[in-house]
Amino acid sequence: MKRFISLTLVFVLALLCFAGCSKTDDKTIKIGASPAPHAEILNLIKEDLAAKGYTLEIKEYSDYVLPNEDVESGDLDANYFQHTPYMENFNQNHNTHLKAVASIHYEPYCIYGSKTTSLENVPEGAKVLVPNDSTNEARALNLLQQVGLIKLKADAGIGATKNDIVENSHNLDIVEAEAAAIPRLMPDADFAIINGNYALAAGLDISKALAVEDASGDAAQTYANIVAVKSGNENLPKIQALIKALKSDDVKNFINEKYNGAVVAIF
Repeated sequence: MKRFISLTLVFVLALLCFAGCSKTDDKTIKIGASPAPHAEILNLIKEDLAAKGYTLEIKEYSDYVLPNEDVESGDLDANYFQHTPYMENFNQNHNTHLKAVASIHYEPYCIYGSKTTSLENVPEGAKVLVPNDSTNEARALNLLQQVGLIKLKADAGIGATKNDIVENSHNLDIVEAEAAAIPRLMPDADFAIINGNYALAAGLDISKALAVEDASGDAAQTYANIVAVKSGNENLPKIQALIKALKSDDVKNFINEKYNGAVVAIF
């Protein structure tokens, strides 16, 4: 009988602990982000969320793979670093179940000069660095087409690859590299097309870019940076609280004042 009572008490205590832990977890938001601008923006809303009873834990990542894997595994509740085409491509290639729950900002793609400082005098065979993941490489190729350096097949769109180039009048040497590494590799290239967060982290000034992606079309919505969660978690109260805090006037004003057009709020 005593053993039965002891086991019952252990069981009850375990349940109470589980309930307590679950309650704590429900009030803790674990989110992965690139250091700039994503983590900077998230740090702004910590106090707002704390006032509503939530603790925001921000984990910074220097790559685009681990933050998605950690959301899928449950190590993170959400991440904030990518756009929807990248996420959808990642889901397809990694059998993950990520879902966009909010569009927060847009980072115009830019061409930054290195050995070549003007697009008016591009040398024959100029070396151009572009991201090596499929969605961002396509975006880079479309920017090269926008400024008239290459021409793509008419139906290439946001899935463009180097195989879709039908005109390359300067015989550009388009070199694929890991997005995070491109700022470091720039000295060996004529110019580079860099993801906005990595350009910010490298201290590059958008006002000195050789070209900026045209945001007048669908680019801002197509490539909006999103909050992503694992499918099924999008309606959790803490995720809704996170989205509400991010879509505040304080965040919009912070983005407009700090980033000088390198980051644009779209809510």
